Amino acid sequence: MKPFLRTQLARYAERLSELDFLLSREDIMQDMEKFLALSREHNEVTQIAGRWLRYLQVESHLAEARDMLADPDMAELAQEEIGSSEAELLQLEDELQRLLLPKDPDAARPAYVEIRAGTGGDESALFAGDLARMYTRYAESQGWRVETMSESAAELGGYKEIVLRMEGADSADTQTGVYGTLMFESGGHRVQRVPVTESQGRVHTSACTVAVMPEPDPAQAVTLNPADLRIDTFRASGAGGQHINKTDSAVRVVHLPTGIVAECQDGRSQHSNKAKALQVLQARIQEKERSERAAKEAATRKGLVGSGDRSDRIRTYNFPQGRLTDHRINLTLYKLGQVMEGDLGEVLKALRHAREAEQLAELEVNH
Repeated sequence: MKPFLRTQLARYAERLSELDFLLSREDIMQDMEKFLALSREHNEVTQIAGRWLRYLQVESHLAEARDMLADPDMAELAQEEIGSSEAELLQLEDELQRLLLPKDPDAARPAYVEIRAGTGGDESALFAGDLARMYTRYAESQGWRVETMSESAAELGGYKEIVLRMEGADSADTQTGVYGTLMFESGGHRVQRVPVTESQGRVHTSACTVAVMPEPDPAQAVTLNPADLRIDTFRASGAGGQHINKTDSAVRVVHLPTGIVAECQDGRSQHSNKAKALQVLQARIQEKERSERAAKEAATRKGLVGSGDRSDRIRTYNFPQGRLTDHRINLTLYKLGQVMEGDLGEVLKALRHAREAEQLAELEVNH
């Protein structure tokens, strides 16, 4: 293990002793806000300090086993002990590195997945529909709840724009929610295929943009001043029977200071549509602030993964070759059919590992 990691982990063991002392103090117990904050930190520090203690124990066992190699009667047993200890040390080191990495404060939050058709007209809208289906299928495989917040259907199928709300936990890591799992999907998604509207059989290139936004935490959500909002109602379009076309149930909310717009026409009542539109508007305003902060950070550090800029072309879906390429990490998979059916696990895992490697390098530089 690298020396800087040992130094960091030793600090957690010291901090655990400090927290044990602080939480036993009567004045801290009487200040509920401070007590809860320290309790949360105690839970996190206990997890890291516990794994670090286990690492030191295994390291000690390994040293003892190596000493036993000199004894011919114990050599075979020592060799077995060395093999199992080395394997456990590697696993513990990987686990400890991940525990040390800075966590996104919104990683456990539900998320809004916004897909917009870009260049390519009808074909782009059809691809937006394919992406919405891909993410929905993946969400179903994870046991997440999916709700359509708003959609603008295109004439030939697919969507000009669709916003999905997803909620649930990562099946492999219960500390990570939808946002933590899908956060690296934001950016430009390009498709190369023969469109259904193409009679000559030529391959066309179209694009969509995806934005994954954390649902604001009610305790930290942006407070919307009613004076800053313009709320318009209009008649909903599209399928929905007689009722949908007779009332002005669709709602469009404009945040005047930023010009950010959200609309919803899926609900049967104006009230439910307004509530949904305000939720999406809050997420978009928060995401704007977040991306502005990220842009300032990116000026000093240009990471391969995680800028989340809509203008970044992050991935190409080449249908004639059955190929998916993620340009940020040079990942190429020849299983496009399965990916479009929601088999995104391998892609998401590779992106997460690439981001963790970047964070670890930053941790070492800043140490």
